[in-house]
Amino acid sequence: MNNQYIRLLLAVFLCVVTSCSTTRQLPVRQTEGKDKREFRGAWIQTAFQGEYKDMTPAQMRKDFVRKLNYLQSCGINAIIFQVRPEADAFYKSDIEPWSRFYTGQQGVAPAGDFDVMEFLIKECHKRNMEFHAWLNPYRASTAGNTRFADSHIYNQHPEWFVTYNKQILFDPGLPQNREFICKVVRDIVSRYDVDAIHMDDYFYPYPAPGMPFPDDNSFRKYGLNKGYTEAQRGDWRRENVNTLISELKRTILLTKPWVRFGISPFGIYRNKKSTPDNSGSNTNGLQNYDDLYADILHWVKEGWIDYNMPQIYWEIGHSAADYITLIQWWNKNATPAGPHLYIGQDVARTMKADQLTRKMLYERSLSKVKGNCFWPANELLWNNKGVADSLKRNYHRYPALIPAYTHMHNRAPQEVKKLKKEWTQDGYMLHWQAEQSPTNPELASYFVVYCFEDKEPVDLSNPAKIAKITRDTRFLMPYNNGKKKYRYIVTAVDRFHNESEGKSIKVKL
Repeated sequence: MNNQYIRLLLAVFLCVVTSCSTTRQLPVRQTEGKDKREFRGAWIQTAFQGEYKDMTPAQMRKDFVRKLNYLQSCGINAIIFQVRPEADAFYKSDIEPWSRFYTGQQGVAPAGDFDVMEFLIKECHKRNMEFHAWLNPYRASTAGNTRFADSHIYNQHPEWFVTYNKQILFDPGLPQNREFICKVVRDIVSRYDVDAIHMDDYFYPYPAPGMPFPDDNSFRKYGLNKGYTEAQRGDWRRENVNTLISELKRTILLTKPWVRFGISPFGIYRNKKSTPDNSGSNTNGLQNYDDLYADILHWVKEGWIDYNMPQIYWEIGHSAADYITLIQWWNKNATPAGPHLYIGQDVARTMKADQLTRKMLYERSLSKVKGNCFWPANELLWNNKGVADSLKRNYHRYPALIPAYTHMHNRAPQEVKKLKKEWTQDGYMLHWQAEQSPTNPELASYFVVYCFEDKEPVDLSNPAKIAKITRDTRFLMPYNNGKKKYRYIVTAVDRFHNESEGKSIKVKL
C-alpha cells in the first residue's frame, strides 16, 4: 500500500464527511445458493458466555476449530466475533484488561497469554472466512457488574462514565471518550489482520421507562456551548454518535484503508408516525434515530460505514414490526453503489415460525440486499430445527464470494501467472503464481478455482462450478483414470473482493 493511495482514500473520505406503503412481490432469484456473491455471516457472542473460563488453551483451540469447521460446512464465509464486550479484551492489549467472560475474572490473563483473536483470525483465514472484530463502543459493564480490574479505564477516569439502568457506560458526550474508543480501534487494526471492525445496536442505551439518561453535566459543558437548547438535546446526542462514527472511519482509513467498518443497528430506523414526511417504516417499535440516537441512514449517505446490517429479527406478519415491511424499507433506503446492505437474521425466531424458506426467498428477491448474518452462531451449531441442514442442502449449497466493496476500490487484481499442472507426491496438482503482499490490498489475497467439462460453456458467474476458494497457490485435482477432459480456470481476488480475469488450463482426470 503506497502513501499516494492512502492519501487518495483519505482525501475522498474528507470530502465526504464535510458534505454534509409497499407491495409484496414474488422473488426473482433462486432459493438455492445460485448467486456467486453473497455475504454469509454468523455472530459469535462472548458476553454472558461462561464456557471459556473453564477451558485450557488447548481445549479452546479444539473447540473453536470444531465450530469453524462446522460453520464453514454451512456455507458461512464471515465470522463476527465479540472481542470487547465491556471495555475489556478477548485479545492481548496494553489498553484494556482481559475480559471476565474469557478468564472468569477481569484482568486475569489466560494460561500462556493465549490470544483468542489472533488464533481465530489465522483459523478463519485458513478457511478463507473473514474475521470481523465486534466491539461494544460505550458499554463498560453490563447490569449489576461493578468490579473492574485495576487497569480498567473506569478506575483511571471515573468521571468519564455514567450509570444508567444498572449499567456503567462511557458518556457519549465527552470528546475524551471518543478519543479513547478510537485509540482502542487503532490498536486492534494496526496489530491484527482483521477484515472489519463491527459494532452492533448499542449506542445510547435502550431507554428504561421513567429513567432519563444522566448526561446533564456533559450537555451543559458541550451541548449548550455549541448552541443546542434543552429541546435539542436529542440532536446533540445524535451529533455525538455521528462524530464517533466518522472519527472511527477516519481512524481505520489512516491505519489500514482496506479494513471495513460495519454496523448492525436495531431493525427499525424510524416509525412512519414519527416522521413528518411519512418516510419511516410502517412499524410501531423502538427507533434508532429517536431512542438510541443512531442516525444510521446518515452514516450510509456520508460513507462513514462500509456495510449496514439491520437486525430484522421479527417474523413475517409480526403486528408491530413485520419482517417484509422492514426489509423492503431498508432495501428502498440503501444506496446501490455505496455501503453494502446485509440482513441480520434471528435463527431461533425464524425456525420457530417455520419461515426460513420465505425469508431467504424474499431477501434474495431484493436488488440491494447482498447477504445475511445469522444470530447467534450457536443456533447453527446446534442445528436448531434443522437450520444448518437446510443451509447446506439449499440456500448455501454452493460456495459464495463476499460481494466486492467497489465503493472502496474497484479495480481487479492482476491475473495469476504460470498456471501449470504436474504430478507431485501428493497427487495431480495445479500450481500458479501471483504477486501478494500483506500491506497491499490491491494484490491477490485469495484465489478461486473453477472446473468445467471439456465442451461445457465457461460461465464464471455460476457458483456450482467453483471447485475451491483458497489462499494457497496450488490445488489438488481429483484424478480418476486420466480419460476425461476438463478445463480449470483460476482467478485472483483482492482484499476488497474484486476478482481478476481467469487463467485457463486443460487437463485429463
